[in-house]
Amino acid sequence: MIPVTKPFLPPIDEYTQLLNGIWDRSWLTNMGPLANKLESQLEDYLGVKDLLFVTNGTIALQFAIKALELNGEVITTPFSFVATASSIVWEGCTPIFVDIDRYSLNIDPSKIEAAITPKTSAILATHVYGNPCDVIAIQNIADKYNLKVIYDGAHAFGVKVHGKSIFNFGDVTTCSTHATKLYHTIEGGFVVSKHKVLIEKMTSMRNFGFDGPVQFKELGINGKNSEFHAAMGLVNLKHMEAIHQKRKQLSDLYDLMLNNSNITKPLWNSKSKSNFAYYPIIFKTEALLLKVKKELEANEIYGRRYFYPSLAKSLPYVDHSDLKVTDDIARRVFCLPFHLGLIESDIKYITSIIKLSLSLESQPFNNI
Repeated sequence: MIPVTKPFLPPIDEYTQLLNGIWDRSWLTNMGPLANKLESQLEDYLGVKDLLFVTNGTIALQFAIKALELNGEVITTPFSFVATASSIVWEGCTPIFVDIDRYSLNIDPSKIEAAITPKTSAILATHVYGNPCDVIAIQNIADKYNLKVIYDGAHAFGVKVHGKSIFNFGDVTTCSTHATKLYHTIEGGFVVSKHKVLIEKMTSMRNFGFDGPVQFKELGINGKNSEFHAAMGLVNLKHMEAIHQKRKQLSDLYDLMLNNSNITKPLWNSKSKSNFAYYPIIFKTEALLLKVKKELEANEIYGRRYFYPSLAKSLPYVDHSDLKVTDDIARRVFCLPFHLGLIESDIKYITSIIKLSLSLESQPFNNI
């Protein structure tokens, strides 16, 4: 059986070496030395100034919305994981969905202004599959209308755009470090902001709102993470370059084997390079996608319709809307198995089934 994803696990002795220290200290959570060390190392690795390690990527989004004191409407993408929209609703705001760009699959900046009303307080955009949004265009709109900007960077670990970390853009950027992600801490996430006041605010919020042993500063919750999760993060960070290189090799092989097949790929931001977090393909029709999916599953190969259906149509707690590009792409996009457990023969097997299912229809395999 070939699953769509498989978490990377480092050599167990590297992890247990850090566990020995946890046992010696008996400091399991509440931002112990490993959690603090991880924050520092992530800041250095990613090229950011202030980063907070938190419980998960969803909590990170909720912190961002709460810290920015957003209300009213938040413009966002319908083509993302549910947490992007549900966090907006959870914090008492209303998501306003804007259609995506059919090439990048990110929110389309040219459609944002038409969605702005007097109730709009922010833009929350996702770097889909790690592919950077048009951060310059989005910031220009935000500045024009005095809006805040949050980026959901759950897929974008290690990505740079315009020569800087993707996490340096917007008022707050969040990231998930869940076990299925390119870089993981088993469960976890982080927030990054260039605004010191927001970092201080979210630091307090992460620990129930405490400001010292007996005083409270903010309304807070328990958003801290444990030493065990931080230990995994510290060890995995050492392997990121090797992970990146292996995933690039797998991606290149997929590209080679799928050349001349009747499928396309999202167009990556020209000011950035892929982090190879996912391998999404787009079929000419939904019928072809379903045909390939059926054949793959008959051979115990499991991809994922990621993201399907559109958040603007699937969530019971938002007003549904038709968005032409999103609805079209969501029906035709499919993520192939993509993880370090794959070997060359696996990819050749997967792609042979795809090409056979497509009856070897010959069409150049290019970006959309």
